[in-house]
Amino acid sequence: MRLIPRLLLSLLVMLPLAAYAATPANAPLVEGKDYERIAKPGPFQPLAGKIEVVEVFGYTCPHCAHFEPQLEAWAAKLPADVRFTPVPAAFGGAWDAWALAYYAADEVGVAKRSHAAVFKALHEQGSLPMQNVSADELATFYATYGVSADRYKQALRGDAVQKKVADARAFAQRTQVPGTPALIINGQYLVRGTSFEDQLRIASQLISEARARRGR
Repeated sequence: MRLIPRLLLSLLVMLPLAAYAATPANAPLVEGKDYERIAKPGPFQPLAGKIEVVEVFGYTCPHCAHFEPQLEAWAAKLPADVRFTPVPAAFGGAWDAWALAYYAADEVGVAKRSHAAVFKALHEQGSLPMQNVSADELATFYATYGVSADRYKQALRGDAVQKKVADARAFAQRTQVPGTPALIINGQYLVRGTSFEDQLRIASQLISEARARRGR
């Protein structure tokens, strides 16, 4: 006798879930909910026919560390007309130290290969310090990628790396990123979202919309 009321209750509970599941993945994005329009737009680098995706990240940020494997897999599948660019957040203090570390690795050609390993060294292995990392500690770490200590430390102190960090700082300030990780499309749209999966869904759709506008 009680089976029918329970069945009705189950169906009523499932109706909102069914409605949610029926929502198409490419439903129109809503400004203010899915993304913010950047007040002072402009790409990090000249677009040169590309669609730019910037991730503003911090090596000491635990959210960035958790996001990295998922983001890396997503970025690896981006089409040829999309340029993915990691930009370290130079917010001062340890943020600046690790921004310098990243760009020095970039200068000597090992940033891409070592990127995920830096997160692991900081957040899983504890083999690098979050604060006050020294040039010697960094040089020892990057030596495992075939870079001599002298070459790495020279890059770390070089004007080219200082300029890259200054450019990264200026970009984060202009786009007013609220924290890390942050995804920015073409220097125009700051991705929001309720989860990492949601951020990547929104970013993918913004990329598609940018491509469609370009094809007009």
